[in-house]
Order: sequence, then structure tokens, then C-alpha cells
Amino acid sequence: MNKFSLAVIVINYKTPKLTIDCLVSLLPELKGIEAKVVLVDNASQDSSCELIQRWINDSACSDKVQLISSADNTGFSGGNNTGIKAVKAEYYLLLNSDTLVRKGAIALLLEAAKKDDLAGLISPRLEWPNSEPQESCFQFHTPISEFASSAGTGAITQLCSSYLVPNSISDRNTYCDWTSFACVLIKAKVFRDIGLMDSGFFMYFEDMAFCHKAKQIGWKILNLPSAHVVHLRGGSSQLKTHARLRKRLPHYFYESRTRCFYLAYGYLGLLLANLLWEAGFVISLMRSFLSSDYVPNRTILQWKDIWINFLSPLGSYTHPDA
Repeated sequence: MNKFSLAVIVINYKTPKLTIDCLVSLLPELKGIEAKVVLVDNASQDSSCELIQRWINDSACSDKVQLISSADNTGFSGGNNTGIKAVKAEYYLLLNSDTLVRKGAIALLLEAAKKDDLAGLISPRLEWPNSEPQESCFQFHTPISEFASSAGTGAITQLCSSYLVPNSISDRNTYCDWTSFACVLIKAKVFRDIGLMDSGFFMYFEDMAFCHKAKQIGWKILNLPSAHVVHLRGGSSQLKTHARLRKRLPHYFYESRTRCFYLAYGYLGLLLANLLWEAGFVISLMRSFLSSDYVPNRTILQWKDIWINFLSPLGSYTHPDA
């Protein structure tokens, strides 16, 4: 198997147009780089593979882009692992299908990775199409951050400000606890040190869990705001839309949350996180009774769903097709 300088892993799940648009923005940025793009179709069971393969053939880029059709939808971690195992490289760029790579972003990420020996993961500035930045760097979720989030009350948020998960957006290079895996460059050394992504996650929290594991052995996570990547947030998951509309979230979200807290903090940490979330929920509920204008920061049955997989935190996830 040939070894490349860079392998770009893109997961497609029923988003062929977004995926093709992503590739159109990506390929010009790979000129002069010994790179391979591995596109994994996560068992879309639609016309995705046909449409994407036709585009690859018509664009005469089959030497640069390899399409893998997975028999099963193994989620974000599993899909990326399939792509990572398919190619040997010094650096791996995990790239969402709902992204557009701005000019120079790939070169800047690679340059930063080569200069900073301590940085095992390097992420760009994620932004909207109008260039407005998105939150993409975070502190680890903790029991106290769960309390502040569920309470949704200004005084408590201010009191717990040092524990809030999103980091403020900066124009300077910064280290963070974890970063969004919508676009992240990971050194092959990191995978050799801690293994591939945890396939026990179907979707969500896998990025925090991976970064937590990497930081435990000394790797740093660097954000490079000079590298710009558009994140459309119009991909395979509708979770953010559900959360905004206060709809019930899928089982696999809470299974991932439980797994992540357990891996990071053990059973006591997971229990404390749930109990503090419930305490915040009570505060939020009281505010709802006192003010009809108050919009709680929770979804339907969340008070119950946070306990999903509590007795078996490393248990299998519920596949969305189930």
C-alpha cells in the first residue's frame, strides 16, 4: 500500500450533492500535495454512489479520489475508521460532506502540523458562507457544565462561566480541550498512540472522547483561525434542527453522551453529571411556571433520556434504522 503525505476522509450519507460540492472545493487545494481522498459512502442505499462515481469519472480524478461503498451504516466513527484503514498517510484530514474548503486552508493546516510537534490535532476556523465564524473549539463537558446548560438561567450561567463548553472565538492560534471534527487534521502518530476512533459511538461526542484520550497522553489540540473552512451544517443529521425545535433527540445521542462521560469521568462522574443536569432541570421547570416568556434549554423527555445506557455505559448504540 502506497504511503501518502495526506489522506482526506469524507463520509457520505444520502448527501451526494453536498459531497460533490465539497470535493469541488477540496481538489484544487491538493495540487502539489501527495494526497489521496477516500470517500466512504455509509450505506446510503440511494443513488449516492452512482452519482458520485459518475462525477469522479467525468472529472477525471479517479487517481486522486477513491470511493468505498460500505455495506453497513457504521456512523461517524465507523465510517471514518473505514477510510483511515484504507490508506496509509502521514496526516489524515477528516472532512464533513457539508463543508467547503477555502483557498489555502489545507496548506496552512499542514504547515502548522509540521511546525508544532506537540499538536496532534489541528482544526481550522469553521464559518458560514458569509464568512461569519462558528463555534468550533470547546472545553470538555463536565458535570458542572451540564448543570449550567440544563438550568438555562443567566445567574447560574455567569456563576459557572469558567465551565461553559464553547470557547470564545479568537483570531489567534489557540489550544483547546477539543475541537469539532467537521474538519480536523490528525497526525498518524496520534492514531498509532491511541488507536482509531471509538466505533462504540454512532454519532456525537466521539470528537470530545477522542480529544480527551489524546490529551491524556500529552497531545495538544490546536485551532488555526487563519485556515478557513465553510461548514454548512446541512449534512446527514437533523439533530440541531430537532434541538432548536425542542423535539426529542434520537437514542444514539444520549447513548453517546453516556459513553463519553463514563470514559472521561467514570461511573461517579457520569452519575454526578446526570444528577446536576436534573437539578438544573428543576430550576428551569420552576422558571417555566413563573414566566410564560421563558424558553427552556431542553427537549421533550430529556430528563428521562439522559439516563439511557446508564447501567451499561459501554453498551451498543441503537442504530437509527432500528
